[in-house]
Amino acid sequence: MHGRLKVKTSEEQAEAKRLEREQKLKLYQSATQTVFQKRQAGELDESVLELTSQILGANPDFATLWNCRREVLQKLEAQKSPEELAALVKAELGFLESCLRVNPKSYGTWHHRCWLLSRLPEPNWARELELCARFLEVDERNFHCWDYRRFVAAQAAVPPAEELAFTDSLITRNFSNYSSWHYRSCLLPQLHPQPDSGPQGRLPEDVLLKELELVQNAFFTDPNDQSAWFYHRWLLGRADPQDALRCLHVSRDEACLTVSFSRPLMVGSRTETLLLMVDESPLAVEWRTPDGRNRPSHVWVSQDWWGRVWGWGRARVDSQKSGITGHFLDQCSQICDLPTASLNDQLPQHTFRVIWTAGDAQKECVLFKGRQEGWCRDSVTDEQLFRCELSVEKSTVLQSELESCKELQELEPENKWCLLTIILLMRALDPLLYEKETLQYFQTLKVVDPMRAAYLDDLRSKFLLENSVLKMEYAEVRVLHLSHKDLTVLCHLEQLLLVTHLDLSNNRLRALPPALAALRCLEVLQANDNAIESLDGVTNLPRLQELLLYNNRLQQPAALQPLASCPKLVLLNLQGNPLCQAVDTLEYLAELLPLVSSIFT
Repeated sequence: MHGRLKVKTSEEQAEAKRLEREQKLKLYQSATQTVFQKRQAGELDESVLELTSQILGANPDFATLWNCRREVLQKLEAQKSPEELAALVKAELGFLESCLRVNPKSYGTWHHRCWLLSRLPEPNWARELELCARFLEVDERNFHCWDYRRFVAAQAAVPPAEELAFTDSLITRNFSNYSSWHYRSCLLPQLHPQPDSGPQGRLPEDVLLKELELVQNAFFTDPNDQSAWFYHRWLLGRADPQDALRCLHVSRDEACLTVSFSRPLMVGSRTETLLLMVDESPLAVEWRTPDGRNRPSHVWVSQDWWGRVWGWGRARVDSQKSGITGHFLDQCSQICDLPTASLNDQLPQHTFRVIWTAGDAQKECVLFKGRQEGWCRDSVTDEQLFRCELSVEKSTVLQSELESCKELQELEPENKWCLLTIILLMRALDPLLYEKETLQYFQTLKVVDPMRAAYLDDLRSKFLLENSVLKMEYAEVRVLHLSHKDLTVLCHLEQLLLVTHLDLSNNRLRALPPALAALRCLEVLQANDNAIESLDGVTNLPRLQELLLYNNRLQQPAALQPLASCPKLVLLNLQGNPLCQAVDTLEYLAELLPLVSSIFT
């Protein structure tokens, strides 16, 4: 046995490691306590740098200690000579590199390096670019390093063409590099600026074709990597549509004016202002959203003080009869009116004009004598309404992309990215022409990607509703049938401001969303045979007369409280809902809705 080293048992090794960890922890805690004591006492000297180096060298994510180092360095700047300060900065940069080797994704370390270099009179940016290249060779998806590289490139005024060439080298080495693809989307619009391209920036056709060829090589090489597919989606995208007033509606019965916009906005903010002109004279009114929430919305309604008083009248009487207070009474007060003077019956017509200052847009509507309402709306195309996700400017390019993706799908029938891209391309080319084929691809995609079935159902519902709105636009009708479409969500309801009849029967809806309040002209709402559990969206509908809700999942009579804010409701069908089993349902409804003459339970 002589001359042989003793081999520790596993228990002995574990005990030795435990003792070693305890010793390191004591040193760590002692150094940290000393740093805090010296900082509190104002002793910000080089000893603090030494102590924090010991701690940060093992744990670079201790943000407070980086703050301590910055305080010390700021103090030493006034005390050291230029030569001493240069040596101190060089040592600090070397220490930062050692910390990055410990944790290349340390927020505090990269931030401290940015701070340090931004204070130097002549930093060596070329060396920093080399440092970024070295770290990206180790981990090309280190977004901390990518952020730092963009900072360095901006400070050093590196030409975008050089940075684009850098992304070329990384993408060529490995297509699965989302950060490089993203960086290209930032650089290309700088290299090829286009007038009126919007914030996203569109590319000239020759550049677009080269990028499409590059990205096609990527997803044909590795179809399951999502990086190239996301970049492909950006390439075929375009900027948001221009600001516009979509529709202006004036109602004599409700004495209110409603306007819808191309995007959600917050009227009354510093940047969003509406001016209402009646017969060329400005009218001071307040603006509210139809649902009373006063959040950014596509649809806004004008109101003044007298309108609120008028609007409260019936709601207040009804609430006193039924005992309703609070939330729904407040929401009723948000449904607003025009002053009586602005609807003088002696004049042959009234001209209402809304001017949107932020969007530099306006729209005019004429209300003739004897008519109860008037409206003016854009005759918008599908490109203006819904086809903003993919560009339709180069249909030949899109058609070629569609054919290429279909070829790839034959080779990779279970590739979800390819299937989704095919759907989006068909939406861009012609949503109505490809509607049937799109639905078939959705079925295939749900089988391939069952974990995202709910998302795909919602996306499919969104596309189907868009198609229905387009068909309604072309036919110029105010009745919309959305029954038997297997819908799971409702969207784009701001496009239905003028709809009078809406059929949502035989779908899979679980709720009627608050955006439903945008349907200011709605008279009949059919939502039978769904899975509706909430009626929060059926609020402040001034013309709603009939509501059909049989065979849904309404559990408690209290779920019907929003209906008290619909002043013209006369028919309500609740047959087949669980709440009909309650003994006192009819009595409760009689108190809640005293003006509803026909209630079926």
